[in-house]
Amino acid sequence: MKSKALPFPIGRTELVIMMASLMSLNALAIDIMLPALGLISDDFGLTAVNDRQWTITSYIYGMAIGSILYGSLADRYGRRPVLLVTIGIYTGFGILCALAWTYELLLVGRFIQGLAAAALGVLANSIIRDRYDGDAMARAMSTIMMIFMIVPITAPLLGQLVLHVAPWKAIFLVLSAAGLLAFLWVMMRLPETLHPDNKTPIKFKSVTAAWYAVIFNRNSFGHVIASGLMMAPLFAYIASAQQIFFDIFDAGDIFVYIFALNAGAMSVASFTNSRIVMRFGARRVSQSALIFFILVSIIHFALAEAGLINIWTFTAVLVPSMGMVGFTGANFSSIAMQPFGRTAGVASSFQNFARSGLSAMIGAAIGLQFDGTVLPLATGFLVCGIASLLLIFWAEHGKLFRRVQTGVTASDLLPQS
Repeated sequence: MKSKALPFPIGRTELVIMMASLMSLNALAIDIMLPALGLISDDFGLTAVNDRQWTITSYIYGMAIGSILYGSLADRYGRRPVLLVTIGIYTGFGILCALAWTYELLLVGRFIQGLAAAALGVLANSIIRDRYDGDAMARAMSTIMMIFMIVPITAPLLGQLVLHVAPWKAIFLVLSAAGLLAFLWVMMRLPETLHPDNKTPIKFKSVTAAWYAVIFNRNSFGHVIASGLMMAPLFAYIASAQQIFFDIFDAGDIFVYIFALNAGAMSVASFTNSRIVMRFGARRVSQSALIFFILVSIIHFALAEAGLINIWTFTAVLVPSMGMVGFTGANFSSIAMQPFGRTAGVASSFQNFARSGLSAMIGAAIGLQFDGTVLPLATGFLVCGIASLLLIFWAEHGKLFRRVQTGVTASDLLPQS
């Protein structure tokens, strides 16, 4: 059953674009940094070649840990005030990172920025869950992901443009400016989506009960962990992309364009998913994509093991892999959220914590195995894909490609008043 919702003065289109923009602040904070990692390493005199990856990984760790905090806060105080506070922290710590005089201080600032930004993904999921259910939610989330993917496509290029006219510290000021714009938009336009009747007090027992509900819901928990496994190689790729393209392929001049091509594949997949998910169902689409991901990963691993990887073969296997991640992400998330209505906030929070924590740990472990080849990355893709499929098989009791009806009607696709 769909949660009660307050009268809603903004349309579905603006809501979807707003949620995509909020989620995009996370992608911007990660991907805009990629062209600057070498400069950051040089400026701070980092000696270990893989230490530069912590500029990315510290933010992702903050995001993962922060995910556990905001669901219960949003279920108690509402979505809007929690959003405003956390966007404010994101904006402020962007300035702190720009002023950092040691690498350790930069990493602390990045961690806290990620800690605050974790609210953006959690609350975007909760707000959409407040408004939609089932395949309708999957459709909305897929549209959000499609818009969201514009940022990974353009962020490295934006970072490179900033570096042409300013030092790398100016990139953090760009993040703060984006945060300020988001703060003003939410403050002026977003109403509260959580109905007063659905507000729940913060009680440790009720919070842990919601966590247990996620953990012991076999289907939900299986999709959460599978989603984390699918995101792990993506994070590993992002963290090591600068080294792969600059050091292995000596292709720094076209790095941002190939990175954009891969992000574009995810965006096209999300767009396609938004058009087909209502017809075929989230399960059929995501499970088909997962199997194709594994097949491509086998080719990727074989090429890497045989030493046949160059920039073009690497791109040829990476683009379809990223596309399949685009099909699985929104669908796995929507399936995992389907059992939760009144406790959508705390459920989304815990799910994001589990998903992000797992992907951050495994992604960092894969990325830090960088040895001057793409074999560790290819291995990570294949292992994570197979493990994800096994989890989905377990979560669905061995019944793949089925369609589960959720009782969504056509009226659920429209903003309510």
